[in-house]
Amino acid sequence: MAAPDLRAELDSLLLQLLGDLEELEAKRAVLNTRVEEGWLSLAKARYAMGAKSVGPLQYASRMEPQVCVRASEAQDGFQKFRVVRAGVQTPEEVGPREEGLRRRKGPTKTPEQESSEGPQDPLNWFGILVPHSLRQAQASFRDGLQLAADIASLQNRINWGQSQLRGLQEKLKQPEPGAA
Repeated sequence: MAAPDLRAELDSLLLQLLGDLEELEAKRAVLNTRVEEGWLSLAKARYAMGAKSVGPLQYASRMEPQVCVRASEAQDGFQKFRVVRAGVQTPEEVGPREEGLRRRKGPTKTPEQESSEGPQDPLNWFGILVPHSLRQAQASFRDGLQLAADIASLQNRINWGQSQLRGLQEKLKQPEPGAA
């Protein structure tokens, strides 16, 4: 590859890398803000409900995650992280659970069956009427989790760009075979 072509590719890669770094800085700032808002809302909820009403003693004995982070290969070849609900089934898992006929009126559900249907809302651990600040804290932390997945995907792309940049710089340093 000729030196002008390498330099043009190097310039475009450098511009893309700088744009990604700027986006990363902005997302990190938003993430820090969301986490701070979440902790502040949680502190307000503890104040409103009492310090002993919002704490580890109210956590369920068996906690199940509401969301999972999944990694997938994006169209451009980068690994992309995304947050998905834990109860969401993949297309392969969808279908009848049992073969044959089902009864419409049957035995009531047991607590074991109810817990396997999907994760419960953790706000229910603290009562039915929870303060708005507790809901705000939950929303802030959910937003923060999504931002963290976006930041991880962006960091992957930046790492790839840096390695490509180093490779192109090495190619530029090597003398051309015909020039002596």
